[in-house]
Amino acid sequence: MRVLKSLKQDFVSIASLFTSVSTLLCCALPSLLVAVGMGAVVAGLVSDFPALIWLSKYKEWTFLVASILIGFNFWLFYGRKSNQACEIDEFGNETPCDTAARWSKIILWVSFGLYVLGLFSAYLLLPLQQFLGI
Repeated sequence: MRVLKSLKQDFVSIASLFTSVSTLLCCALPSLLVAVGMGAVVAGLVSDFPALIWLSKYKEWTFLVASILIGFNFWLFYGRKSNQACEIDEFGNETPCDTAARWSKIILWVSFGLYVLGLFSAYLLLPLQQFLGI
């Protein structure tokens, strides 16, 4: 039972990482490259990876799926009352369960950071630039 719960948390962690990376690829990376004068690189990326156009066209859905997966991942780690710690081995060493939990939390927070960066770039960067007159 514990293995199944760990697999579910790991799957949600990895899925949230990939969806948050997709928000970064659709919005933050092209904006950054254009801002530093590398628009030709963006054109080359779009011609090599046409899925970037789809991600940008449907960015609302991309951000919705990413927010649902990241939110569910936060709930798995911090929101459930039945969230039990891993068993401690007889020598007090870190168990595989502890290692997996630690890496899942790292992936969760990296996913959240990438999501926030993509969200800022997609929805807040242009209005902020217009407000500041940049």
